[in-house]
Amino acid sequence: MTADDAALLASLPALAYQACLVFCRMAAASMLLPGLGEQEVPANIRLGLGLLVTLLLLPLLAPLLPAAPEAPFALLGLILGEVAIGLWLGSLARLLASAMAQAGQIIGTMMGLSSPLQGDLMLGAQGTPLGRLFGFVATALILSTGLYALPLAALLHSYTILPAGTLPAATAAEAMAAMVAQSFALALRLAAPFILAGVLFNLGLGLVARVAPQVQIFVVAAPAQILAGFGLLMLLLPAILTLWRGAMEGGFNALPGAP
Repeated sequence: MTADDAALLASLPALAYQACLVFCRMAAASMLLPGLGEQEVPANIRLGLGLLVTLLLLPLLAPLLPAAPEAPFALLGLILGEVAIGLWLGSLARLLASAMAQAGQIIGTMMGLSSPLQGDLMLGAQGTPLGRLFGFVATALILSTGLYALPLAALLHSYTILPAGTLPAATAAEAMAAMVAQSFALALRLAAPFILAGVLFNLGLGLVARVAPQVQIFVVAAPAQILAGFGLLMLLLPAILTLWRGAMEGGFNALPGAP
């Protein structure tokens, strides 16, 4: 055995420790990242993505990692902290991207599509078809426009502000609350024209019902509401997608650790 072989064998435990530490953060985040970590993708594929990212980034991140602790409980705490950081960063990106599906839920409800419900892994068991469609559109846009690279870049640079072994619980909770508010506000902005149109439409139906109470106006007007909603959607969809993409770029670039 040569000296190089002996040095390589001696470095394997440290290399395995560093790879395990990076994998914990990357794999946890890859389970939730928008576009790459969709709930429809099998978990083993998402974990494989985390392993691939680990192998690519390990040479860059190895100098930033702490030395392996000797105590087993300290090592366990370090691993759990990395998993928590990965889940936190992935959740922030996921919450922001879910604004599109939330807007679809709101638009579908205002269009009168709240009755045909179907299962949705992200929004719950009761999701409108339009919300489901908007969720798929968001995934397609993230993958086709390269937006998925922005959360990955934030993960890479997160080691500069969140070194391994640190977990700012207070800051994490504040960031999660702020991201929930930002996502919901974006969903309302995307669905605002449909909310206004739905309120005015139902106000008009209420006035007609007062004038002619013998007519089942809400039953008669339901098809018109759906057709008008789809017409408005076709008119405003390009603007909705443009607004959402701009918000995604700004939000992903504001993630903790984003360059």
